[in-house]
Amino acid sequence: MEVIDPFVFRLSIFVLAIFVGYFVVWSVTPALHTPLMSVTNAISSVIVVGALIAVSVQAVDHPTSVVVAVDRSSNVYVDDKKIADERTPQSQMPAILNSAMHKAASAVSPAAWTSKILGFVALILACVNIFGGFLVTARMLAMYKKKEGAPAKAGHK
Repeated sequence: MEVIDPFVFRLSIFVLAIFVGYFVVWSVTPALHTPLMSVTNAISSVIVVGALIAVSVQAVDHPTSVVVAVDRSSNVYVDDKKIADERTPQSQMPAILNSAMHKAASAVSPAAWTSKILGFVALILACVNIFGGFLVTARMLAMYKKKEGAPAKAGHK
């Protein structure tokens, strides 16, 4: 039995979702468009939550441990980067080591930056979609309000 590539599997689900969404939206009667807009605003709010999670990603691009080494000449290395030598005062070594290890442990990977940028774009687009959806919904609801000074229809008091 062959294994399906995860990308192809996810792409097929995405394409099927496009077709299902198209047929669902076009089969909605005009009287249900306002509730449909409210539901799409709710879905966009879920997208906002996901985008906030993507923006807050803190993926690190380093091994789980930091390597500290000292050679015969009293040079101190953290992850193959020289941070101190024999001229460095011993009293400053704890602060230097702490700073170097913190920098090595907090390096953000390019994948994390990509996630942050795409999450921010998704956040902006979802917020625009929510705002625009509420404007359209308010305008559609305004069409059903009785206008001031309009004559009453026949048979109504």
